[in-house]
Amino acid sequence: MTTGTDRTDGARLLADLGLRPIINLAGSVSRLGGTRLSPEVQAAMAAASSSFVPIVELQALASEAIAEATGGEAGIVASGAAACLFLAAAACLAGSDPAVMDRLPDTTGIPNEIAVHRHHRNPYDHAIRAAGGRFVEFGYLGAASPGTRPWELEDVISERTAAVFYPGAATFGVLPLPTVAEIAHRHGLPVIVDAAEMLPPPENLRRFIAAGADLVVYSGGKAIGAPAASGMLAGRRDLVRSAAAQQQDMHIRPEAWMGPLGGSSAETIPVPPQQGIGRIVKVGREEILGFIVALRAYGRRDHAADQARWLRLAKQIAAALEGAPGTDARVSEPPASPIPTVILTFAPELGTTAAARLADLLREGEPRIYAAEDRVEANELALNVQHLADDEVGSVTARLREIVPTL
Repeated sequence: MTTGTDRTDGARLLADLGLRPIINLAGSVSRLGGTRLSPEVQAAMAAASSSFVPIVELQALASEAIAEATGGEAGIVASGAAACLFLAAAACLAGSDPAVMDRLPDTTGIPNEIAVHRHHRNPYDHAIRAAGGRFVEFGYLGAASPGTRPWELEDVISERTAAVFYPGAATFGVLPLPTVAEIAHRHGLPVIVDAAEMLPPPENLRRFIAAGADLVVYSGGKAIGAPAASGMLAGRRDLVRSAAAQQQDMHIRPEAWMGPLGGSSAETIPVPPQQGIGRIVKVGREEILGFIVALRAYGRRDHAADQARWLRLAKQIAAALEGAPGTDARVSEPPASPIPTVILTFAPELGTTAAARLADLLREGEPRIYAAEDRVEANELALNVQHLADDEVGSVTARLREIVPTL
């Protein structure tokens, strides 16, 4: 874990640049920079930055680490989970055909439809559409639906279908992943799973491939503790190979090409393609090595101890607000919340905007505290303690005791 001394040095550098650090109670969100990096990850990134290593060799090393962690055949690192979704779609569209790789996102004349349940549509699936995929929806929305039937997925599969997309978060009324995988595989189609935010629990690293997914996407800059601009794509080696070939620098003589994952990976794609669509989501050697070190460390972590620490911090904050007028502070624990989180609920007499006012006051004060604001419409504010340092708790509780009675 980053120490208080490290943060003091970092805050001094930020101050010299005119920037003010924050206390993060919003969680591992990209808009705040993802996660804290351990000293080991920082050291790995520094080591990579001071030396040159062929990217294909780094990605080959990453592939081994990802395969071991997820149970997949191979894996690569890209510049975030959305980048990995983009590459997953490109791999399913192009396969090992360098001519199709050269044309993407133009999918004229090739299968380009991605089957998806209507309940699974979300703003992040833009990454799949950007690669050239066209979503074809099945199933219904709303409580009136009795649940999706297998024939509804079967009905949208045709010669134009390239893959099936399945976000990993539980959604009401959808087919279970093993059923989706069985149907897709019977038609020779791969299944892409978006598991970007499905950690913790750590068991989810292997859950989706075990359930039949062909490609699974995870964020690096969240629970894994890797750089914010990193994510991993894990799964079938042929599809991962295609994704890597479309991401890497292909300005190389064919005779010198080792393939996108090194070794025998050049056999399936015998010549380097042109610069692929994935070049827009390329990743540096610093991020790749930092990700490898973070992923290996995540596998060794005492996850029960993490949960116990988070729960202790959450209960400490909730206790500080006990008896505050018009405010109920409760701790949401797993499985309701993957990370123990303080939920502040405000009484009607405080008005319908009390949660939003508190969020604004915390953000604008000193120290600046950012809370999770996705519940403010329900007049609730969430305080996610995943990245809260022990020596920051006092500042948080003091600010809350100061502000809450004034709402």
